Amino acid sequence: MATSALFLPRSSVDSLFDALRDQGFSRLVGPVARDGAIVYREIASAADLPRGMRDRQAPGTYRLETQHDGVRMFSWANGPQALKPLTFAPREPLWRCARDESGGLTFADVEREHEPTAVIGVRACDLAALQIHQQHFLESPYPDPHYAARRASLFLVAVHCSHPADTCFCASTGDGPRAESGYDLAMSELDEGFVVTAGTDPGRAVLASLGLGAASSLQREEADREVAAAARGQGRSLPSRNLKDALYARLEHPHWDHVGRRCLSCGNCTAVCPTCFCHAEQDAPALNGESAEHLRQWDSCFTAVHSYMGHFLVREETRLRYRQWLTHKLGSWHEQYGRSGCVGCGRCIAWCPVGIDITAEVATLMESGDAQP
Repeated sequence: MATSALFLPRSSVDSLFDALRDQGFSRLVGPVARDGAIVYREIASAADLPRGMRDRQAPGTYRLETQHDGVRMFSWANGPQALKPLTFAPREPLWRCARDESGGLTFADVEREHEPTAVIGVRACDLAALQIHQQHFLESPYPDPHYAARRASLFLVAVHCSHPADTCFCASTGDGPRAESGYDLAMSELDEGFVVTAGTDPGRAVLASLGLGAASSLQREEADREVAAAARGQGRSLPSRNLKDALYARLEHPHWDHVGRRCLSCGNCTAVCPTCFCHAEQDAPALNGESAEHLRQWDSCFTAVHSYMGHFLVREETRLRYRQWLTHKLGSWHEQYGRSGCVGCGRCIAWCPVGIDITAEVATLMESGDAQP
């Protein structure tokens, strides 16, 4: 349950960072502007945050702009990263083996201790994606200990979205722009500071240590208005939160051929997607042959080898790979997780080299009332 809203003046943001360190979160990770994008990096103070930055996103386009008179630090939608790299590592060892003195093999687990880390600026769509990953990696008969250790090390500071990108459609998926759950602290940014609430006991402990006063009714109302405006301002949407039956009825629709001719099978969409979790495993032996690591690393259903079974490729053509991705993400995830695998962040639209728009592709598929036009 969230606490009553308090107000953090803009001049006191560093006191929040100090309080997080005092509570044991020695590493702070937050958004920074680097190489033309907003990315998560380790930060030291509020000065590292992207003050006055706006993102301009469109199909196949991502640009940052500087507003020289801007004071806000979170007036952008998102960058190519989400929380996924912090919990589901792009590449990590699962276990190691080595030869012992008799020439036999010994196997050992890898260390799963991670530095307590506070993540600043988490978006609502990424918290929704995190919940899906937790369901997949933790709420099963065989929880993933590597994911569990990374997740347990994180303290999450959410920031409600007030400036959605042109590519955002989280309002239609029900995953934003307000962060409803999954955070330790949640903030709404105003010009003069932040309206802050706590969602967990660790969050309440941090908030109590700051000695803040209550947010005024005007501040709370302004924060609510900005979030509501962010929802209304989204021009893209999906027609339903459950498209399973509609997509399955259109598996032979000619539009799959059209999108297949445009798609490069590069895997950008799956790399930036906060919910995709396909991976491959491989062994990496040492050059002297005395030891080896068994590794897990991100993979994509857009690679040919991902569908290799014994002696043939199940999805040899690009159109089949795109169809698999879309129908799984928006359709069969409902059978697995009780919801769609799309949280409306729009990253797959902006970071697609040829500008394929998932909302436009679905709209085209749905335009015909007949499954086989």
